[in-house]
Amino acid sequence: MNQSPFVLPRLTAMLKQAVPRLLEGVVAPLAVFYTALAVLGLNGALGAAVAWVYIGLLWRLVRRRPVPGTMVLAAIAITARAVLGLWTGSAVVYFIQPELGTICISMAFLASVRLRRPLVQKLTLDYIHLPSVVLRHERIRRFFARITLLWAFVLLTNSTVSIWLLLHQSIGTYLLVRTAAVAVISGLAFLGSAWAFRRVLHRLHAETPAVAAPAVTIPGVSG
Repeated sequence: MNQSPFVLPRLTAMLKQAVPRLLEGVVAPLAVFYTALAVLGLNGALGAAVAWVYIGLLWRLVRRRPVPGTMVLAAIAITARAVLGLWTGSAVVYFIQPELGTICISMAFLASVRLRRPLVQKLTLDYIHLPSVVLRHERIRRFFARITLLWAFVLLTNSTVSIWLLLHQSIGTYLLVRTAAVAVISGLAFLGSAWAFRRVLHRLHAETPAVAAPAVTIPGVSG
């Protein structure tokens, strides 16, 4: 029986979801912190960074939009970082905490591959629905294992570069150079991952044309 082919998510559709989250979660908080640091000093910058996160939470609640669990965890984490930063009076202490956390996450990515439960697969399924018949395919399993290894290396590289900048450059230079470096490294890795993902799904469909292939969809994105 003929079945409909894979309907692959467009790269532009994935970017439409990823870019606003990147701006909200990464670029804007750094811009708020840097501006407040220049105008209000370290304590004011720490307060502004915390306020930005909680304003984002309040905005979602007022508009009755769902609050992601990751956003709640981010609010708790940045509060703890700010308290420690205020207590020590050191911007280095404030910024080095998430870098150390990222190193731990990269180790978790490596461990997940060893345990045959690649974390990139779990994260991908938060945004893209894949039928179980696809997830069970050996080609897909290898793909997620390799991409998880890639992102473990990307996270480790980003943190290594960030910590070196933090310990050897001014806070202003750290914020500017680190943001640009992480954006380039992560952006290239994201584009490479998306391209490889589409390629492996195309190959899978070409290999099994007679097998039922439900559409691959992105929740909340139509077309």
